[in-house]
Amino acid sequence: MTTFVLVPGGWHGAWAIQALVRELRGRGHEAFPVTLTGVGERRHLASASVNLDTHIQDVLAVLETEEITDAVLVGHSYAGMVITGVADRAPSRISRLVYSDAYVPADGQSCFELTNDVFRQVFLQVGADGYSVPAPAGTAPRATPHPLASFMQPIRLTEAPDNIPARDYLYLSDWADTPFTPFYERFRDDPAWRVHVVAAQHNMPTVMPELMADVLTGEAPAR
Repeated sequence: MTTFVLVPGGWHGAWAIQALVRELRGRGHEAFPVTLTGVGERRHLASASVNLDTHIQDVLAVLETEEITDAVLVGHSYAGMVITGVADRAPSRISRLVYSDAYVPADGQSCFELTNDVFRQVFLQVGADGYSVPAPAGTAPRATPHPLASFMQPIRLTEAPDNIPARDYLYLSDWADTPFTPFYERFRDDPAWRVHVVAAQHNMPTVMPELMADVLTGEAPAR
């Protein structure tokens, strides 16, 4: 049995990965979905002070409260920033990192720096409250505004994430505006990474939970 801790991407709460959670639990694994502060059912906690550090602490609190010491930590899209910070602060609790079409920052980098011009323009469309970014057009109806500061804050890291024994990168290649090609190109020939390529659009964890579970459980080989 494997323990998965799953963090959805920007504008999405745990609702977006519930089908994946059910799939993993149906295969005999434990799965803990996380909704980050300020989105989803925690939208009421949104404020100008919610930033990347807040979201890192959200996941650390799950690891600590649930006494998880061997997590497979999965971050989709923006949540790659989050799981990198968690791995830096609690490496002893994590056995594997999985970046699902996600940002992989180095020390001092922000999501805004790492993304492409298409998504920089999205991030800059700040709502009337002055501290949140409305969900982009075409996003699921349940998507909620996302805290701007979490996109802008540079991450602070030691070398701890590099010491996690297993790291996977899932590259979803079938969408035109992807900002994740540079990460795929960086990791595909790096023996420290297992790289998976799926001709799917970015919301694979929501709409293709069975295949996503295959990747997470090792039933879909790296390619």
